[in-house]
Amino acid sequence: MSAHTIRVMTADDHPIVRAGLAAVIGEESDLQFVGEAGDGAQAVALFRAQRPDVTLMDLRMPVLDGVGAIKAIRSEFPDARIVALTTYEGDTDIHRALAAGAVGYLLKEMLPTAVIDAIRAVYRGQRVIPPVVAGRLAEYTPRVELTEREREILEYVARGFSNKDIARAIGRTDETVKIHLKSVFAKLGAADRTEAVTVALQRGIIHLD
Repeated sequence: MSAHTIRVMTADDHPIVRAGLAAVIGEESDLQFVGEAGDGAQAVALFRAQRPDVTLMDLRMPVLDGVGAIKAIRSEFPDARIVALTTYEGDTDIHRALAAGAVGYLLKEMLPTAVIDAIRAVYRGQRVIPPVVAGRLAEYTPRVELTEREREILEYVARGFSNKDIARAIGRTDETVKIHLKSVFAKLGAADRTEAVTVALQRGIIHLD
């Protein structure tokens, strides 16, 4: 095995995806597959045990999501090279992953060759932001920042809650909910609840899964 073999681990909650990545990585003579995790907490533990050169991290995972796992790993290992590999393509998702410490952002629909190229690139110290990802970031500039409360209320709206139901759930008045929603509409440029939810889902501000 080459002295310059790049050690790679993956974290994804879908066994088929993990198996596919392991197979693709295993075909490359300069890459070594060193382990896989099924959730974010396992990813953190596996990273500590293996200290891989490059980690491919899904964002949607149980126990601890990918952004949380990236933050945890990078706080303990500041030089960790982690690439987000996900189906999430909203600009907010991208910003969250990069802010957490990811050095690359790939979509699962991309060809395996793009993933392999990305592994080698980040190992060399480069950041990997493909054109389609950069385009999503450029499409929505400046960024929209909802508060935690605004995002919570919008998630309730997406689930079909009325203002009265939301007020009861968060322990606030109907009027408070209305004020928060008015702020949400303004930030998202939305005319009503339906448009606000549509925009928020498209941009990865909220998720229903």
